[in-house]
Amino acid sequence: MRLTLPGPTDPRSLAGRLFLTAILLSALVLVSTGTILSAINRRSVEAAFDERLKLYLKVLVADVAALTDGNNVEPGNLGEPQFQIPLSGWYWQIMRIDTESNTAAILRTSRSLFNQRLPPLVEPGFPSSRGDFRDGYRAGPEGRRIRIVEQEIDLGEQNRFLISVAGNAEEIVDERRRFDFALLTLLTLLGLALGVSAYVQVRYGLRPLRELSQSLSQVRNGERERVEGEFPVEVAPLAGELNQLLDMNREIVSRARAQVGNLAHALKTPLSVLLNEASADSGPLGEKIREQSAIMRDQVQYYLDRARAAARAAAIGNITEVEPVLVAFTRTFEKIYRDRDIRFTLAVEMPLRFRGEKQDLEEMVGNLIDNAGKWATSQVRISLYSAPHSEHAPAQLHLFVDDDGPGLPEEKRIEATKRGRRLDETKPGSGLGLSIVVDLAGLYGGSFALEDSPLGGVRARLTLPAL
Repeated sequence: MRLTLPGPTDPRSLAGRLFLTAILLSALVLVSTGTILSAINRRSVEAAFDERLKLYLKVLVADVAALTDGNNVEPGNLGEPQFQIPLSGWYWQIMRIDTESNTAAILRTSRSLFNQRLPPLVEPGFPSSRGDFRDGYRAGPEGRRIRIVEQEIDLGEQNRFLISVAGNAEEIVDERRRFDFALLTLLTLLGLALGVSAYVQVRYGLRPLRELSQSLSQVRNGERERVEGEFPVEVAPLAGELNQLLDMNREIVSRARAQVGNLAHALKTPLSVLLNEASADSGPLGEKIREQSAIMRDQVQYYLDRARAAARAAAIGNITEVEPVLVAFTRTFEKIYRDRDIRFTLAVEMPLRFRGEKQDLEEMVGNLIDNAGKWATSQVRISLYSAPHSEHAPAQLHLFVDDDGPGLPEEKRIEATKRGRRLDETKPGSGLGLSIVVDLAGLYGGSFALEDSPLGGVRARLTLPAL
């Protein structure tokens, strides 16, 4: 299984967290910026609109203030044709305020009002809340929303007037919509640019980690012995630590093999002495010593082999081609069982590699084919297949060894894989062969099982990690 880094869109990965964090922060900044700019534009548009209305209002105030007789108010021309068009949304209105009763009566209006009136922002006679002008939104003629600016003037001698100018508020809304649309388009393009920038930055920034992962995968696959490559100062110490770990692993495995070999040599001599001494005695005691010494030798050899296999299984980067091993054993056992006329056939779906030591694979395959040859009547079939795997499941291989022998009842299959169990004492062997296969397969994370064979006998199914 090749080590891979999840993509920048996977929230479980470091790249995904960096990318999604950058996107969320960029979106937050863009939304905040858009909101602030839209609010500033709204105030700017309203201020510009109010300045335009105040300009008309000042002209009306100047015309009214220039008259000495408030009863004959004749404002000048404002120069805006929309004040002449009925219900255009642009209006002006002059009201006389009675100082004694604080009531107001319409004195003059623009033609556009068409016999209607503008609603006051506050009741006549109340002081302005900010300066001399008051502004606000109201519902005008035909229910259309209008923006009103008004001012009260006092000319003395009971000549107080409330002058109002109103404009169509839809112009403010349209201006704001145009700005918001342009702003949204610009911020969207900017957001896309920031997203692409964040993606590229994350991909480029985490590129050394991908290279480190690929190099480590090559070590696992046996293509390299060490992690190699040029890494940034932040990643280089990690690569160095991995190389030190690999070196330490090899040293531990080498030391374990040496210790196991020393133990084997140390035990062989006492066992040989016991067997030689027992051979001189033909009595029951000598026979019992020879029997138990042989069992001790087999057990010692079994555990020594298991210790060696455990050390080899812990090593990183051991890879073995499976097909050459099968071909060699098929030819060997054809010669061994030539007198019984047993035919050995081999079917390989595709070339596969075992993620482990060649010696362990040979021991497992040899035990299985030998066991099948002992029980077969005329045929042994060896099949090699690749097991289906996914991104999260390691690759595996299936090795089937079928024979056409008498078969084995289901209740005895588990007994056959136990250490030292021999279901038929007439067959040669120590009863350790299948248990060795079970132990070795377990050390490599595989499995072993006995099943019914299509040939009528027993099928030995061995599953091992593969490339």
